[in-house]
Amino acid sequence: MDIILNPIAIIANKRETPTDDFWGDTISEITLLPDIPEEAFKGIEKFSHLEIIYFFNKTDDSKIVFSGRPRGNPAWPEMGIFCQRKKDRPNHLGLCTVELIEHTGRTIKVKFLDAIDGTPVLDIKPVFKEFELKGEIKQPAWTIELMKDYWK
Repeated sequence: MDIILNPIAIIANKRETPTDDFWGDTISEITLLPDIPEEAFKGIEKFSHLEIIYFFNKTDDSKIVFSGRPRGNPAWPEMGIFCQRKKDRPNHLGLCTVELIEHTGRTIKVKFLDAIDGTPVLDIKPVFKEFELKGEIKQPAWTIELMKDYWK
């Protein structure tokens, strides 16, 4: 089955290379493509956080693996791709919850988005409290070590 998706916006920021850490000071602008009307953002400033679904357009299909040690670290266990958040994924999809800083016309400015300059956006959704977690998050200890510098 083929699924065809078209980008709705493009990300602009200072990050040109996908790296594993230090995303905290990255501010991104997301601008709607010409075929998406500006009214698609009508009322968006009423939300503090958004979910951005984007496409890792610069990943290499030959680097997709379905299992491995996160970041290749031999101290961490081998985990399936669906137990990691790495960019080298079967469908090249990224998902990030961001803080909305500003909305001006066809552009929104956000913080805490880990996508590089030129990344196509597939969808944007507002965060509703009712869709957020219902219970405590359970995760292995290695994930805490992996993420320690991610948002610095």
